[in-house]
Amino acid sequence: MPKKTSKRFNAALEMVEPGKSYTVAEAAELLGKFPKAKFDESVEIAFKMTIDPRKTDQMIRGTVRLPNGSGKEIKVLVFAKEGEAASAAKDAGAEFVGFEEYIEKVTSGWTGFDVAVATPEAMAEVRKLGRVLGPRGLMPNPKTGTVTDDTAKAVQEVKAGRVEYKLDKGANIQVLAGKLSFSTEQIAENANTIIDEIIKAKPSAAKGRYIENCVLSSTMSPGIPLDLRGVLKAA
Repeated sequence: MPKKTSKRFNAALEMVEPGKSYTVAEAAELLGKFPKAKFDESVEIAFKMTIDPRKTDQMIRGTVRLPNGSGKEIKVLVFAKEGEAASAAKDAGAEFVGFEEYIEKVTSGWTGFDVAVATPEAMAEVRKLGRVLGPRGLMPNPKTGTVTDDTAKAVQEVKAGRVEYKLDKGANIQVLAGKLSFSTEQIAENANTIIDEIIKAKPSAAKGRYIENCVLSSTMSPGIPLDLRGVLKAA
């Protein structure tokens, strides 16, 4: 049975011109004209890729720092034994810092944080938490800058609006691009920054067309198709 959509969603859908692909600036402006929900919706940009997620040489994963921040309050857990790295993480604003006590909490299923950072020393034990952290995309990874001795820098970057992107099993990439309360210009700037990063991350093994399609949306809105022909040609 098809899922029913709300009057707000249907009203927004009617504002999207069938068959049209919008520039990022046009899409950000249209997003701001949609009927609003009662909360500050997140804005997301989603890509359908042509690369094969089953091939390791075509996997994409990394981070991008949004020029206007993500608008999301990020709670950070830092796995670090007592010492300089732990103290630096606390000073940088990490909500949770520790080692054995947090290994135990996460083992029991606790995931009351948005990003996990670990020192290389701590990773010997943190790797054992894969069953809990892996499916939720919370496992620290050197490629995303979350396995490091410079815990202060990692915490500061995450808090400042660094977001992660990763190719999923369906060859999709979804990235947080801000909040609907942001200005049209801020949303467009964040979205363009993400698009540029995804283009730069193209694997050398990927041939031909790289991005099949791309849409901008908010939590409760339909997707607005983006016209990326210009930026893809320039890449």
